[in-house]
Amino acid sequence: MTWPVLILTIILSLLKLLVTCLPTDAVNWILSKFKIHSEISDADAIVTFDGKRLEGEDKIQVLNYFNEAKFLKKNHIFPGNEKLFLHPENSGTPIIIDVKRGENDVRLHVYIYNDHVDVVKQYKNKVVAYSLLSESLQERPMPVIRNLV
Repeated sequence: MTWPVLILTIILSLLKLLVTCLPTDAVNWILSKFKIHSEISDADAIVTFDGKRLEGEDKIQVLNYFNEAKFLKKNHIFPGNEKLFLHPENSGTPIIIDVKRGENDVRLHVYIYNDHVDVVKQYKNKVVAYSLLSESLQERPMPVIRNLV
């Protein structure tokens, strides 16, 4: 009776040591899988506004503003309400960012308001919405976008 308990205790202790002593790179990789607002590199992204593709310095500036934005909250989407988040009323024209994450194509719709920025993330058959705080993106009109209009 004591041998099985001893072996189980040793196995659980080794498992605890393995989980609590993971290298930093492994922990960062695991955490990145669960991030809602992850950083986007300019090499992987296609940025469009009002059907016009942003290139060069304008694209890099928009992506930097997006990456520097602070996460505020996740907005819960109930089944059947996806269209309300993808095409909100009185939202204006969104900035659309297309990114390739592994095998998945991710599309971000960025709606800019005076007090916050709403992001609707589409990937596979899922839709996730969240809000950001970014003074640079909330600038009206944003310098990059002003050149296109």
